[in-house]
Formats: sequence, structure tokens, C-alpha cells
Amino acid sequence: MEYKRFNNTIYLRVDKGEEVLSQLKNVCKAENITLAYVSAIGATGDFTVGVFKTDEKKYYANSFKGDYEIVSLTGTVTTKDGAFYAHLHMSAGGADGKVFGGHLNRAVISATCEMVIFITDGTVDRQFSEEVGLNLFKFN
Repeated sequence: MEYKRFNNTIYLRVDKGEEVLSQLKNVCKAENITLAYVSAIGATGDFTVGVFKTDEKKYYANSFKGDYEIVSLTGTVTTKDGAFYAHLHMSAGGADGKVFGGHLNRAVISATCEMVIFITDGTVDRQFSEEVGLNLFKFN
């Protein structure tokens, strides 16, 4: 993984064999980022995405292995109880043209991942909502 910061924007390259969320966390900790928007493309050979069932208030995970292009990876970096918190969604397409996606649990890069992190000055924390069953934005 390598990255370069330009004012409030970071260009990050996640390398083959590295996991996307862990590398994002490493950069955010190194750069003291508490609020950001994330966008990326690339290739993955092993990923898990989840779908939230609102009636059950529970995530169900789907795992995929093979050759997939990350056609969209987007989300936010915030905090929960003052600690790093990422909420990303990813869609990835296979050789047959089928695209799978959902809430990103993990993605191991098979070639490269090009990520841009747009940093906002400030902090937005998260708080668990019993009604919804998710950690929602909490504005002070």
C-alpha cells in the first residue's frame, strides 16, 4: 500500500494480497482522519459483502472467490465512540458480467485498488439505533 496526500484528498493504492478495509484504517489512523468520503475501483479475488434484512435487523453475508472487477466501492469514514468506523458498499463484476454487491465486510485485492479519500474537517460519530438496528450518524 502506498498513498499521497494533497491537502484534503488522499490517493491510495492498495496492492495485491492486501485487504481494503484494513489498509483504509491504517491510512486514516496515520493521517488522523475522522470524517471522509471514500471512492474506489480495482480488482478482487476474495470478498464478502452483506445484505441487511430490515425486518430481522440482521446482516447476511455472501462470499465470492474468483476474478472480479470492483465496479464501485463507496462509503464513509466516521467514528463510533471516538474510534475509526468505516461504512462501505462494494459492487464487483465477474467474467460472466454478473455483478454482486452489498455492505463490504472484506475484500482482498487480486491486482490493484485505486482509492480516493475525500477528507472533511470535523467529526461525525455513530450511535446504535434500537429501532433500525444499525449504527447511525450521531450529530452533536
